[in-house]
Amino acid sequence: MAHPTTVAHLFLKEPLSWGLRGDPWLWRAMRDRLEDVPLPATLPEMEALLERAFEEEAGAPLGTAERVFVERFAHGGMSSGVIDADWWRGTGIPALLKRWAHATGR
Repeated sequence: MAHPTTVAHLFLKEPLSWGLRGDPWLWRAMRDRLEDVPLPATLPEMEALLERAFEEEAGAPLGTAERVFVERFAHGGMSSGVIDADWWRGTGIPALLKRWAHATGR
């Protein structure tokens, strides 16, 4: 992978597993939203950026209840369109922060 310059670069390699069926759709929506956003200089800025993108795309804050239904992410299946906020807090966001730290040398 080329040296990341935008936040969207951190989303290029998708996780091997997800919480629920809406999570991959949210991942891609956040990637698209952050396509032209330069990598933040500090960890708190990066955390705030990801939390804001999550809330804008999922329609609920990252600290919300465990599951959130997002109609536009519903593409079939039992948990279609459902976002697993616990997965994002425990796996998705930490993975992105680790990628940010690696990309910025922090």
